[in-house]
Amino acid sequence: MHHEPLDVVPLWGLFLAALGLGWVALEGGYRLGAWRHARVAEEKESPVGAMVGSILGLLAFLLAFTFSMAANRFEERRHVVLDEANAIGTTYLRARLLPEPHRSETAKLLKEYVDVRLPDFRKGDVAETIARILKRSDELHEQLWSHAVAAAEKKPTPITATFVVTLNELIDLHAKRVMIGTRNRIPFSIWVMLFGLAILGMTAMGYQSGLSATRRSPAMLGMVLAFASVLFLIADLDRGHEGLLTVSQQSMIDLQRSMQVTIQ
Repeated sequence: MHHEPLDVVPLWGLFLAALGLGWVALEGGYRLGAWRHARVAEEKESPVGAMVGSILGLLAFLLAFTFSMAANRFEERRHVVLDEANAIGTTYLRARLLPEPHRSETAKLLKEYVDVRLPDFRKGDVAETIARILKRSDELHEQLWSHAVAAAEKKPTPITATFVVTLNELIDLHAKRVMIGTRNRIPFSIWVMLFGLAILGMTAMGYQSGLSATRRSPAMLGMVLAFASVLFLIADLDRGHEGLLTVSQQSMIDLQRSMQVTIQ
């Protein structure tokens, strides 16, 4: 399974880290600005304000870009889950037209395949769970394909041909879901740039406040909280199997129930 360096940090830890770094940068910038104001009276606030606005504008652009990237991936995961459920359901219906013993064996394998695709990520390590799912899914693909080949050799009819087509689509959707869900992640370089630019922006904002000799405003804390919250939301969208924003598996659950009723 593909890992990003930040995956070792839980979402709540990422939020606290962003909050802490933002506040330290803001406070450090404020003290530096106050120190400069006491010693270099000639430095004007207006040029600094313009530079701070530019940095914060660039930070806002990068946040919007990264959020859009994560949101698009989240939407793609939603669509691919529905497409996979439909592909499995179609394959299961066409499997019932195969000759025995392939009909019964294929139906059992497809039922297990749905069960495998609906794990409980609340139990155990997420990476280990995903690795186990991928391993078992590949094994089931091999077994299903073996039955498709045997059925096609035994009775080469249009029915077996359509079953092979839908089974191939099922396998392709598995690969697509793996790519979107676990491998197509926000690059670590973007996270580094995001954190670096945010720290620079917070430091600059604190510096401007210190330079203007104003007291610390509660709005500073609000700014840091807003930044940490947006980062948390982006990371939550980027991680498909944990956090508050997870893709609904209802289509797979409905398919699982219908298959259980059919087999019984």
